Parts: sequence; C-alpha cells; structure tokens
Amino acid sequence: MGLGISISKGTKSFAAVSALVLGWAALWRIERVRADDELSVEHAECVFFGPEHERFAAGGLNRAPRERYAASALTASVTGLLPAPSGRASFAAAGSSSRTNAAQPLDHSGTIDKYLFGAMQQAGVQPAQLTDDYEFARRVTLDITGRIPTQDRLLNFVADDAPDKRAKLVDELLQSPEWVDKWTMYFGDLLKNTDRINSQSVVRYAEGRNAFYNWIKSALAANKPYDQLVREVISAKGENSWEDSQGAINWTIGGIVQGGPIQDVYDQQATNVAETFLGMAQVNCLLCHNGRGHLDMLSLWGKTATRASAWGLAAFYSHTSTARTPSVAGQPQPYYWAVRDNTDPKAVDYRLNTSTGNRPARTPIGSTSVIAPVYPFSGNGPKPGENYREVLGREVTADFQFARATVNYIWKEFFTLGLVEPANQFDPARLDPDNPPAEPWTLQPSNPRLLNALAQDFVDSGFDLKALMRKIATSQAYQLSSRYSGEWNPAWERLYARKLVRRLWAEEIHDALVQASNVAPNYRVTPDWFVKYAMQLPEPRGFPGGTVTAFLDSFLRGNREDNERSSEGSPSQALSLMNDSFVMTRIKASGSGATASLLSKYINASDEVMVINLYLSVLSRYPTEAEKSVAMASLKTGARSQKAENLLWSLFNKVDFVFNY
Repeated sequence: MGLGISISKGTKSFAAVSALVLGWAALWRIERVRADDELSVEHAECVFFGPEHERFAAGGLNRAPRERYAASALTASVTGLLPAPSGRASFAAAGSSSRTNAAQPLDHSGTIDKYLFGAMQQAGVQPAQLTDDYEFARRVTLDITGRIPTQDRLLNFVADDAPDKRAKLVDELLQSPEWVDKWTMYFGDLLKNTDRINSQSVVRYAEGRNAFYNWIKSALAANKPYDQLVREVISAKGENSWEDSQGAINWTIGGIVQGGPIQDVYDQQATNVAETFLGMAQVNCLLCHNGRGHLDMLSLWGKTATRASAWGLAAFYSHTSTARTPSVAGQPQPYYWAVRDNTDPKAVDYRLNTSTGNRPARTPIGSTSVIAPVYPFSGNGPKPGENYREVLGREVTADFQFARATVNYIWKEFFTLGLVEPANQFDPARLDPDNPPAEPWTLQPSNPRLLNALAQDFVDSGFDLKALMRKIATSQAYQLSSRYSGEWNPAWERLYARKLVRRLWAEEIHDALVQASNVAPNYRVTPDWFVKYAMQLPEPRGFPGGTVTAFLDSFLRGNREDNERSSEGSPSQALSLMNDSFVMTRIKASGSGATASLLSKYINASDEVMVINLYLSVLSRYPTEAEKSVAMASLKTGARSQKAENLLWSLFNKVDFVFNY
C-alpha cells in the first residue's frame, strides 16, 4: 500500500518504521471491512435510508453488522503486535507480573460475571486469562479518566500486595478530577453540545456552549443521579442560555429547526429525547410515517408503531417556546436564548395542520386535528395543570428502557461493543428473554438477562453513574486479557470472552502525549479559561486551533452534529504520529525542574535507566529483553541525544500507545 510517507526520524535501528507502517495499514484495512448486505427501500427520503442506512440496518432483521466482526479482527491484529507479558524485562521486584493472578479473588458471583461466565460455559468457550497489573492499570485509567497512569502510580500499584488493590484503584480513579473531565466530554458528545448546529441553522454561540459544558461538568462533579440530570435537562427553562445556572436549557435549544412549521421543532426535540435517553433513533422515522412498510426489516416494534404515537411524544413540547434576546441592545447579534412554557390552560397541543417543512404533511386523522401528549411506552399523559416537559422527564426516567439504554451506552465505553448494537437502535419487542420474538426475529441483546439485571442494579443504585462504572471495572470479565491462547472464533466477541481493544479517542492520544512527555500546551477557550489537556475542551469542533486541530481531527473525534466520533483507523493517523509537529516537539530534551521534558529528565542517566523510564512513562510497562537490547545498542552508536529522541519517537508510534488493550 503506497502511503508516500516522509519519515522524519532515523529509526532503522529500532526496526520500527516498516513494522509501524505495515501495522497501521493492516489495521486500517481491517477497519474498512464491510458487510455485503444491501438495503432495498422505496422511501429514500427517510433518515433510515440516507447516508446512515448501514448503521440503522445493523440493528434490524438481517442483523448484519456494519463491519463484520471488525472488533475481533482488530483485536487479533493489535495483540499480534504486542509483546507477551512474560517477555518483559525484570528490572526490579515491581517489574514482575506474577503476583497479579495470585492476588485476585476469582469470584464470579457478581451480576456481570454471573451472566457472562455462565454464557461462556454454556457455549463451551474458555475465557482469556486475567490481564496483568500493568495492562489493567493502563486500561482502567484510560477508560475511567481518559489518561494514562503516571509512572509512580503505576509502580506503586503493581508493587501493592493487597488482594483488593484493583477495586481500590477503580475507586480512586472515580473520585479524580480527571473522571469529571472525561465524562464531561462524553456527555457533551451524547447531548450534542456545540456552539452551533449548521444543519438546523441554530446558533448557541460559544457562551451558550460553555454554559452547557459547565452545567454538565458541575452535575458530574456532584455525582448527580443520572435520572435527575436527565429530568432537569428535559424540563429546563430560563431566560438566558449563556448563564451557567441555566446551561441546561441549551439542550432544548438544540432541537430548534429553522425554516419550517413549529411542529418540525417539536418533532426534532422528541427525536432527540428518544435517541439520547432511550436509545431509540427509529422514532425519527415514525415522525414522518407509520412503521409498516418502512421499518418492517429494521424493528419488530417499529413495524407496527404509528406516526400518531410519535406525535404524542412530540406533543410534550407543544407548550414550549423559545425566544432570542440580543446581548447588546439595538444589535441583532449575538443573542442568547430563553426557553419558556405556556401555562395557559387553553393552550393548544400538537396541531395536524402542516403541508410544508422538513416532514411530510400533517393532516387530521378523521375528526382528530390536535394530538395530546401521550408517552407511547406507558400510555400516560399530563394531568390537568401539570407541566408537559416535567411529565415527559418523569415518564422517560421511570421507563425501564431508560436504564437499559444508559447501561448499554456506558457498557460500550468499557467493553468496546454494546450489549445491544448499534447502541441507539433498541427494539423494545426483542428484549425480553422470557418472551422471545417469533422467527425469523431473534432477541436483540447479546445477553438479555445481563442487560436487564444490570439495568435493575442501576435503578437500585439511585441511577449512580459511578456505581455502574465501579461494577463494570471491578468485574472479572472486564479484567480479561485481550490476548487469547488458542484459536479465537470471531463469533465469540459478543460473549466478551476476551478484552476487545479500542483505539484511543483523539483527546486521549493528545493527553497521553502531553502527560508522558511533560511538555504541556496552553490552549485558550475564553480570555480567562485556559486548558492544557484536550479532554478539558468544551467541544471537539474547531478546538484548540492551529495545527493541533488537524492532529486531533485525524483521529476522527467528530463534530457532535452530523459526524459522529469514530474509532476507525486511517493512514493519516499514522502520518500524524510520525510527522506532526505536536509529536515532534515532545521527543526533545527541553525545560528544567518541574517543566523538564521526559527526555530532559533522563538524558544524562545511564542507558538502562533511560530505556526503562521512557517505556514506563509512555507505554506503562517495562521493555522486553529484546526491546531493551535493541534500544541500548542503538544508544551506544552515533549522537546519543539523537538516538534518544528516536527511541522516544518510536514509543509514541507503537501500537500499544495508540490502543487500549
């Protein structure tokens, strides 16, 4: 595969360039494997059959994944490039990983382990071995905080003989400010917090986006119960979307659709609620037409659902209005938003009286020309005098599907694949293991009893996100190695019998480079708001500016509008890590004292000490004997400083730096 790569660093002595380029190219090809199944539809105007039709089809009757067993193929490729833990050089007592398994109680009685290991046993599948302490520390620190572990924390953790040290590390990470940073970014993605929505001609401005960011961050820092957070987001009202205390109203503003009748706005707001909080994007389709004839092959529930039922959901927004107020009197822009509720008891609900806009005409059904709000999954509606959106928030968060969808979203972040895939394509008619659908339909979750049990645990915890993450990260299933001894059947990936690797987020790669190198940037968000970690930015799009934006964008961080965050690989990612100035400035010896770069800190140390500490700081592990031998031999020839830079550069380009395994 001709990539036309210009290599800046002389790395032949590390045998890195050819392996790196071939490795990235192979991984990129694996990521691009597609299913052969095609959709044949008559209604091309439906969002289900537009540019994202493959993603929607993946949850349907054909159950053909967009990328067939791509997670298994990628995992096999990555682990094939990793050194075996047993091959690591033992430079100190803490360098041994043999203590790990002996220190871990193998108790499969927890909710997750009971169902997953039971399913493996029933299928006759042997799970992978437990991962060692080095890999676990790196894995869980990245998954919970988006950072790699510091060298000191890593070595202290490995040296600890306590049998519950992994659980203690999980608790420590969950209480860290870095946890708040990562999950503020995650929920910013989920809630689509941006300064503007180009496709809907909606502008929040940086002030509105920042207010929503601060509101989300404050809620997470306080460990606000997730059901409460969602109720507040759905029902929020206020007069100034730029105020942090009113930041939640920016969610409703995100549902505004310009240029059409007001019903287009109600529909978009209902769509946002269904997909984001219930994992049911197919409601968007129902707001254009009945399910029959449109969703027959995609959703067993959806094929019998009606447009009128979706209108009942949208009607919860029919008493909500928005208004713009210029921030400077006499000037049309910029402006902030207000979100208000009409409390007039005579206010009209959702009218069926449109013939223009972004959706097909809304016409009376017999003598019915107005649709009252009715939550389609319970049949409940507001009682006289009740605020419509407050009732909607109550109905959504009381719906068990809300717990299932939330658990599935979080599960996917830790296990790479959701129990239901795609995570926003739940089919309510295919979730009950005690009432399975008739053929040719099958149950949708890979382990429906686990999904229901974990959702119930989430409800019982008071919708505690940290408790959910603790349960996941302390399970034995989460701690399985990504390596697998024996022949792996890709069909086992939904059993979670091994760790499925994931490529790091763009922000995680950036922040790992910053942390490991100790060369910190200084990005300005506002005149008074500066950050050095990408995970602290208020949104992916446009930040932090300059060439670093292109570096981050190459890792497909999305824009929270029409371009989702993706973990796919590409040659441009390899090129960015090889040549980008963001990387190249971090492989040099610079600074002193607290600001001394990683290389500066060890440039005058012995070759062995330098090699050990660079590996520990960048890859969270000791080098293998072979890696140590090659590195030390190279350091003894030519200009030592140049060879040291080459070594550090090669570590930032190793597969175990870019992937969480």
